[in-house]
Amino acid sequence: MTLNASRTRPKRNAIGLEEERAWVSFYRRAGKDPAIAAEVAAQLEADIEMKREHLALYLCCRESLRLHQAREARNQRFGQFVRWLLSGLFVRFPANARRAIGRGSDFAAACLPESSVEPAAAQVQRLSKSPKVRAARAAFKARSIVAETPAPPVAVEAMDAAPRAAQANG
Repeated sequence: MTLNASRTRPKRNAIGLEEERAWVSFYRRAGKDPAIAAEVAAQLEADIEMKREHLALYLCCRESLRLHQAREARNQRFGQFVRWLLSGLFVRFPANARRAIGRGSDFAAACLPESSVEPAAAQVQRLSKSPKVRAARAAFKARSIVAETPAPPVAVEAMDAAPRAAQANG
């Protein structure tokens, strides 16, 4: 008897049936479960004779593993897209919106119409009408004029009226 010759051992009928059922279940499950397909393919690759006997099962296992690999690659691409989309919605969009709102307030302030009445000019008008401020202003101007050169009181009133006229025009 040679080593290459197959051993022909008479099998019991019940064991043969169970073996046949196991192979049939491998055919069914190998297409659905990549873990079983990988295990069966590894066993069949280790034994060349078994691989020849169950070539269809081996090819089924290889196909199942290829489909599983393609499914995993598709899931990776889909997951990457979902992560990109969610980060865009919840990370990049709010950051860009905050930045735009920060710049928008400066832009909105620049778009406002210019104030025709200067607040300081209105305050000067109000204070110049006050009798206390008029008296203090006249006294201050009188002292400064007396210190430089003595002038008649008419000149003081004329000088006092000149700034008011400039304030009314300006």
